[in-house]
Amino acid sequence: MEHIYIKDNTHCELVKTRPSRIRFLLDYSKSLNIIEHHGVTFESNLN
Repeated sequence: MEHIYIKDNTHCELVKTRPSRIRFLLDYSKSLNIIEHHGVTFESNLN
């Protein structure tokens, strides 16, 4: 399984983002509700 990991990270570059996009992702993750019942997973957005 070790062959799937990157050994050389010199080709990586940081990506710039806007604060509004970060706020959107944080708000979405707070509103996402995941419930598992008898082996079935239900996802709902509490909006």
